[in-house]
Amino acid sequence: MLRIILTQLLLFSLPFIGFAIWLFINKKAQTSENWRNGPMLWLVIAGGLLVIGGLVMLTMTGGLPDGMTYRPAEMRDGQFIPGRYE
Repeated sequence: MLRIILTQLLLFSLPFIGFAIWLFINKKAQTSENWRNGPMLWLVIAGGLLVIGGLVMLTMTGGLPDGMTYRPAEMRDGQFIPGRYE
């Protein structure tokens, strides 16, 4: 679960990282005014779209293999049997 959250946070921050790199390449990062007057709304929208796209891809590729079912963990005769795919 932590991997999924960190991946989505990285996807959201990619537009901001790209904007920062662009500012440094163009030597405009010396003043904080360029950060304050930057396209923050568009960066948030782009980050949100990347997160939505990442979640859609996760749901499309993150399922069980065909023909397999999940057996949840259980206690049988005092022994713990972990969950498994059959």
